[in-house]
Amino acid sequence: MQDDTRPTPATILLHKPVGFDAIEGRRQAAGLVKPAARWSEDPTGIELLDQHFHRLTPLVPLDTEDSGLMVFTQDGRIWRHLTEDIERIEQEFIVEVDGEIAPYGLIKLNHGLRFGRRELPPCKVSWQNEIRLRFAIKNPESGQLRDMCRQVGLEVVAIRRIRIGKVPLAKMPVGDWRYLPAGEKF
Repeated sequence: MQDDTRPTPATILLHKPVGFDAIEGRRQAAGLVKPAARWSEDPTGIELLDQHFHRLTPLVPLDTEDSGLMVFTQDGRIWRHLTEDIERIEQEFIVEVDGEIAPYGLIKLNHGLRFGRRELPPCKVSWQNEIRLRFAIKNPESGQLRDMCRQVGLEVVAIRRIRIGKVPLAKMPVGDWRYLPAGEKF
């Protein structure tokens, strides 16, 4: 009988604050993933182990000036899914804006803009309230949401990612993290 004492690979979900680099840079968000920063209301019940903080790979980049959901994993299956299938996985953002939207601006945000040299595929954009837009978009590039808003006369004040696939940020405070529970899929 073999005793397999290796822990299950961990996947950690962080509420990244503004000013931290997602993957590369001087102030890496990975430095925030420490035992003391675990969300006190983490519903998973997963036992915190030192091994969970080794060899965590950051996935699904988020610009330094943006906040919200970030993923760190030790699990090769999740790594593969979030790298190979990312173009099919919808991400949701709340974008706080300032200014007056151009005529037909919301229609253009949903379909009809370009980023760089390419035409953007359709996405879902709606007003959450008078200063916030909700974007449901697949595989946005760095700076894309800010550029899209600028094209319709809006200045971005803040961007927060609240969902990757089926996994929500939840009510986790900025700077806190939680485990991805077994069975929850992106």
